[in-house]
Amino acid sequence: MIKLGVISDTHIPDRARSLDVRVIPFFNREGVQAILHAGDVSIPGILAQLGEVAPVYAVRGNRDWIWLSNLPKQRRLSFMGVEIGLTHGHGNLWNYLLDRPYFMFHGYRHERLFPRLITAFPDVKVIVFGHGHRPLNRWIDGQLLFNPGSPHFPDKKNQPASIGLLHISVEGEVCGEIIELK
Repeated sequence: MIKLGVISDTHIPDRARSLDVRVIPFFNREGVQAILHAGDVSIPGILAQLGEVAPVYAVRGNRDWIWLSNLPKQRRLSFMGVEIGLTHGHGNLWNYLLDRPYFMFHGYRHERLFPRLITAFPDVKVIVFGHGHRPLNRWIDGQLLFNPGSPHFPDKKNQPASIGLLHISVEGEVCGEIIELK
């Protein structure tokens, strides 16, 4: 069994001063073999901090264009033979600009991102994404769409901050787990 830590939308220092103090001890306790960061990291120091726990695989979010513009927009990873697509989810600039007014009027909805996520990674077993600050752990047509939420800024007022774990068995079975930081 392999265990992956999953985090997104840390927004440091633009929305939080530092990484939530519960994140590193949790990933250490769980013995994660790698950490996936689905974007909006904001500064490289966060990736270095997470990297003290396990290797970090990160992608660029819509807020990472200054100090982390060298990160790829998406990555394709493989753990125990299970293919994972990693992206922030906001798509290109055009998608981002069209989504902003939609989300303002209708509220954030993961479903708006699903077509672009599935088009980007049609043949992976797991798609990890961020952007909405709202956790999701849902199987759709044989693919796990997994968003860990945000450890600092949940989308809804009554929603706890969160991170995630992906458990992958030697047989290639995958189980996602949302971890609420209370």
